Amino acid sequence: MADAKVIPFDDDRSRARRRPARAEGEAAAVRALPGPQQAPGESGKPGRPEGGSEVPEASRNPGASGGSGPETGVGPEPGRGASGGSGWERRLASGLAFLRRRVTGEYEVDEFGYDEELTDQVLMSLLRPLYEKYFRVEVKGVENIPAKGGALIVANHSGTLPLDGLMMQVAVHDHHPAGRHLRLLAADLVFVLPVVNELARKAGHTLACAEDAERLLRAGEIVGVMPEGFKGIGKPFGERYKLQRFGRGGFVSTALRAGVPIVPCSIVGAEEIYPMLGNAKTLARVLGFPYFPLTPTFPWLGPLGALPLPTKWTIQFGEPIETDSYAPEAAEDPMLMFNLTDQVREQIQHTLYKLLVQRRSVFF
Repeated sequence: MADAKVIPFDDDRSRARRRPARAEGEAAAVRALPGPQQAPGESGKPGRPEGGSEVPEASRNPGASGGSGPETGVGPEPGRGASGGSGWERRLASGLAFLRRRVTGEYEVDEFGYDEELTDQVLMSLLRPLYEKYFRVEVKGVENIPAKGGALIVANHSGTLPLDGLMMQVAVHDHHPAGRHLRLLAADLVFVLPVVNELARKAGHTLACAEDAERLLRAGEIVGVMPEGFKGIGKPFGERYKLQRFGRGGFVSTALRAGVPIVPCSIVGAEEIYPMLGNAKTLARVLGFPYFPLTPTFPWLGPLGALPLPTKWTIQFGEPIETDSYAPEAAEDPMLMFNLTDQVREQIQHTLYKLLVQRRSVFF
């Protein structure tokens, strides 16, 4: 639930604890983010430590290569097809090597705690059945995300639980021709929850503050933000698909300073997975949550009520809004911030209405 609730970039609370400390004894090598002119995966990437954990691209992104080529140094045994026993042996060897690196700490994380190998081989594999079989996500306009360099994806937020952010992460990873990774910006609450905190960092999520977002964008990363935050994800079912306030334009200011395009993203289907009919505010205050949802099944059916409804999803990435033509001081212009924020919001809202008219059913 890593992108649970996004807070505005311009929140004036202290950011002293924005990066959770690494677990004591964690032995993974830490790699620095690429420089402003260097996209991830290009030359200049720090080499792995001796005996270390850097994984070849083909193994980090299964399916990117059609099979064993000369560069792998390993071919099928004579008389045995690539899809026969040797294929299982290679997969078993790869799995054992992965486990060995986990146990010995011979793997890399970046300075935010992002573990690319774990994300590709484990976390994405766990999310993919939910994405493909349960929600049957249809993706449109993924070509609007640049093949290299930084970009800020701005999406609507809904669904009571933040599954929309995770599904958007799978959509970018699996459908973009360059197999890019989406780095989501999340709220403070994510990083104080046991287990969720560690998984969020491993999956590449970081706190939604301007300096971390700008650093990732300048390093050439794709960054995702949902400016509605708690107001969007916790809104009543009767207000579904009505965008809430986008804050004061902090995400626009960040994109302008980094000189990266803003890609609007509209998600249909998430609003209905947990129809929020009420909010137990007193219980929410006691538990320290922004809201406590009451749905047709939760909490009345206990743990079974936490099962989301199998709605049919559509994720559409819109035409990018370029920012590199603006002068650096434009990030301090409040009127420009307001106009660009309103442009992004209106584009997302218009696309939501268009997708709603086109869909046949909530479930099919």
